[in-house]
Amino acid sequence: MNPLDPLPLHGARITLRRLRAEDLSAFQSYRQDPEVGRYQGWRPQSDADALAFITAMTMAPIFPRAEWVQLGIAERTTYELIGDIGVCVAADAAQAEIGFSLSRMAQGRGLAHEALGLATRLLFETTPVREIIGITDARNAPSIALLERLGMRRSASVEALFRGEPCVEHTYVLHRPQGEASAR
Repeated sequence: MNPLDPLPLHGARITLRRLRAEDLSAFQSYRQDPEVGRYQGWRPQSDADALAFITAMTMAPIFPRAEWVQLGIAERTTYELIGDIGVCVAADAAQAEIGFSLSRMAQGRGLAHEALGLATRLLFETTPVREIIGITDARNAPSIALLERLGMRRSASVEALFRGEPCVEHTYVLHRPQGEASAR
């Protein structure tokens, strides 16, 4: 364990932590669910590919520049994986993009809100990013509501093609709180 690694990070009901090999079954359960994956950029993987991905994320630097890193969202009391948050800090570190997936059984309980709140706080505390963005399909009303509850504001809407289907993608942005110094 790296003593400089800020994970795990505990909230009231969830823990943000590194993905672990023991998460494979839970990870595959929600990542194989067509409803969870409907608006996601990822696609279901074989167990071998998913385990390789999890292993890579276990050892990845916390917020490398210009690369996605996946953080596990776990129930705080059981440490059971219920979802994940992807983060990509831009090469110039001015901005970070986040994405999230949560198992259906964990949805509708405010757990994603808690997890994303911890993740945005962690990004602002440990990186120099000035803003965090989230991009969502205009048809994904729960995602839009979540981003807005986090205090993110829609900054753009563009027509796009997602999985061969025309759609509109909304970009939401959360700026570093005024007066809060950047890390690094």
